Amino acid sequence: MGSTSQALGFLVETATDLYLLALLMRLLLEFHRADFYNPVVQFLVQITNPVIAPLSKLLPRTKQVNVAALVAMFLVQLAALVALVALSGRNINLAVLMVASLTQLLQLLLTTYLVLIIISVILSWVGHSLRHPIIPLIYQLVDPVLMPIRRVLPSLGGLDLSPLVAIIGIQFLMILLGL
Repeated sequence: MGSTSQALGFLVETATDLYLLALLMRLLLEFHRADFYNPVVQFLVQITNPVIAPLSKLLPRTKQVNVAALVAMFLVQLAALVALVALSGRNINLAVLMVASLTQLLQLLLTTYLVLIIISVILSWVGHSLRHPIIPLIYQLVDPVLMPIRRVLPSLGGLDLSPLVAIIGIQFLMILLGL
């Protein structure tokens, strides 16, 4: 692959990863019923609506899961992989790329939660005086993952080990699944 192809591949991959993260965050925030009037949520809705809105007309919405957002994520990831393979000059095997798309989306989900949990731990140390609109959203996404662990794991004198257990669990899943 030449330097031009590498540069284009980098741009495709970066733009796709950022947009997939926006789609994933919208999906997760809708799933956890985050505050729709939060400016961060409004921004995510604005930048993801051009892809999700047309699909929403075709795909039914379940109680908590925005199926259109899931399909949009898959299609965006698949299109990016097709573009990257085409840029490299290799033959396109759609079945392999579909499986790779699902794998990369699962990896994105696990990595996102890993990062969010780490951020929530740091915020618990220093973020009490911060008033940014993203802070409550981080806790709205992380708390449903940590609550089942907190119910099982006893508190050690005010020390919450549930983030550590969640991080170890996510790392275990990533290794187990080969991500």
